[in-house]
Amino acid sequence: MRTLLPYLKPFRKECIISPLFKLLEALLELFVPLIMAAIIDKGILGNGGAGDTGYALRMGLALVGLGLLGFVCSITAQFFAAKAAVGFTARVKSVLFGHIQSLSHTELDDIGTPTLINRMTTDMNQVQTGVNMTLRLLLRSPFVVLGATIMAFTVDAKTALIFLALLPLLTLVVAGIMALTLPRHKQVQSQLDKVLLRTRENLTGVRVIRAFNKQVSEEAAYGEESGVLFALQQGVGRLSSLMNPLTYVLVNGALIVLLWSGAWQVEGGILTQGAVVALVNYLSQILVELIKLANLIITITKALASASRIETVLKQESSMKESAHPVAASAAHRECVRFDNVCARYHGAGEESLTGISFTALRGQTIGVIGGTGSGKSTLINLIPRFYDVSSGSVLVDGVDVREQAVEALRDKVAVVPQKAMLFKGTIRDNLKWGKQDATDEELWQALETAQGAEVVRGKPGRLDEMIEQGGRNLSGGQRQRLTIARALVRNPEILILDDSASALDYATDAALRKALREMETPATVFIVSQRASSIRFADQILVLEDGELAGIGTHDQLLADCPVYQEIYYSQYPKEAV
Repeated sequence: MRTLLPYLKPFRKECIISPLFKLLEALLELFVPLIMAAIIDKGILGNGGAGDTGYALRMGLALVGLGLLGFVCSITAQFFAAKAAVGFTARVKSVLFGHIQSLSHTELDDIGTPTLINRMTTDMNQVQTGVNMTLRLLLRSPFVVLGATIMAFTVDAKTALIFLALLPLLTLVVAGIMALTLPRHKQVQSQLDKVLLRTRENLTGVRVIRAFNKQVSEEAAYGEESGVLFALQQGVGRLSSLMNPLTYVLVNGALIVLLWSGAWQVEGGILTQGAVVALVNYLSQILVELIKLANLIITITKALASASRIETVLKQESSMKESAHPVAASAAHRECVRFDNVCARYHGAGEESLTGISFTALRGQTIGVIGGTGSGKSTLINLIPRFYDVSSGSVLVDGVDVREQAVEALRDKVAVVPQKAMLFKGTIRDNLKWGKQDATDEELWQALETAQGAEVVRGKPGRLDEMIEQGGRNLSGGQRQRLTIARALVRNPEILILDDSASALDYATDAALRKALREMETPATVFIVSQRASSIRFADQILVLEDGELAGIGTHDQLLADCPVYQEIYYSQYPKEAV
C-alpha cells in the first residue's frame, strides 16, 4: 500500500475532515446512554416515583437534537470519504493504465491480459471500498469501543471492570481472524485471475469450441476452475464468518454478567436503574462497533490484498530501457533497415526464436518474408519497431541501432499492420485517423484506394462516418484487413510492415494491393510477411526462414533455383510448375 499512498496526498483535506466528523458523530453517540439514564432516574423515577415530565421531555428533545446533529456529521463524513476514495482510485487507475502502456511486449506477455483487466477493475473496486470504509470507520469504531469503556467507568468503576476484561478477548479474536484471512484472500484473487482467463478464452474462441464440439469438456474445465475458486472463497468465508458469532458470544456473555451484577447492586441501592441501562447501552454500542470493525477488517484485508497486486504491476519495470541520450536517425541514410547477426529469445523460452539473422533492406525496397509456421517471421518484423529487444546482435534503422533511438521517434517512422486486424469502436474516419490525427478526407480516401478499401467504404450508408462496432465485428475479415492497411498508409510511413495482413483477401485483390503499394508517390520500405508465395514473388529481396534461421535470401528466381526450402513452399502452392 505504500506505493499507492502518495496518490492520496491531493485528498488530505478529505482524509482529515471525514474521520473528524465521524469522531464527532461517535462522541455525540456516547452521550446518549447518559441522557437515557437521566430520563429514567429523574424523568420517570424521580420525585419519589412521580417522575418529572418536563425534564423527560427536555431530555427527549436533547436526544432528537443529538440524532439530527449526528446525522449531519455522518452525511458530511460520508461525502468527503467518498470523494477521497473515488478521486484516489481514479488517479491510481490513470497511473496504472499509463504504466501498463509503458511496459514492453515481454512484460505484457508475462503478466497476461486477464490479469491486467482484473487489476484495473475488480482490484481497483476493492481498494476504493477499502479506502472509503477506512476513512469512515477505522478511527470511529475503536474510538466508540474505548469511549464506551471510559464512559462506563464514569457510571460505575466496579461494574466497568467487566468492559476492561472483555476488550483483550475481543482484540485477540479480531486480530487472529485477520491474520488467518489475509493470505487466503490473496489466493482467492489469484484463482479469480485463472477463472477470468478461461472465461475470456472461451468467449473469444466460442466459434472454435463449437466447431470442434468441445462445449462439454470446456464446461467441465471451467467448472473445475470455478470449483477451486468456490472452495477458496468458502474457506475464507468460513473464517470470516467466525468473527460475528465469537464477538456476539463474548459481548453477550459480558452482558449476562453485567445484568446479574447490576441487578444485585440496584437491589442493594448501590446503582440506579438508569445507570444499569446506561451500562447495557454502552455494552451494546461496543457490540455494534465491533461488528462494524470486524466487517471493516475483512474489507481492509481484501483491499490490502488487491492493493498489493496493483503494486506488483506498478513495480514491474520494463525490460526495454530507452537510451538516456537518444540518437536522431536521418531518413537520408541509404540503408533503411539492417539486421546484423541478430538473435532473439522470448522471456522464459527454452531456445532462441531467431539465430544469426543478417540482411540489409535499402530505402524503398520491398522485402518478402516467408517460412513455415513457427519459423520466426513475426518475431523478425517485431524487432524493427522494437516491440521486443534482440538477445544479441543489432537491428539498425536509418543506420542507427534501434536501442539508441527514442522509441516514440522510431515508431513514428514505422506502420505495422498485424496478423489480426484490430479496429476500434467508432466511425471509419476515427479508425483511419489513428494513423494521422490531422489527416484530411482526401488523404483518407487516397489511403483507402491504395489499400483496395475505397469500394468497401463507398458501399456503406455512412461512408467515412459509418460506425464500426468493437473489434470491427460488423465487417468481414477482408474488409477489416483493408481498413487496417489503409490506417497504416494514412500516416505515410517510412517503413510499412504487413504481417500476413492480406490473408483474408482474394488473389486478385492481393495483387492489386501490391501493385498499388509499388506505385505510391512516396514509396515506403515494405516488409511483407506471407504464407503465399504469390504475395512476395516480386519483392526485391525474399527472406526464407526455417526454425529461426535464414535458409535463403534473394529474388524469387534466385531462390527458386538455389533454395530447397523456398522450392518446397513454392511448388506446394504451384504443383504444376514443378512438373
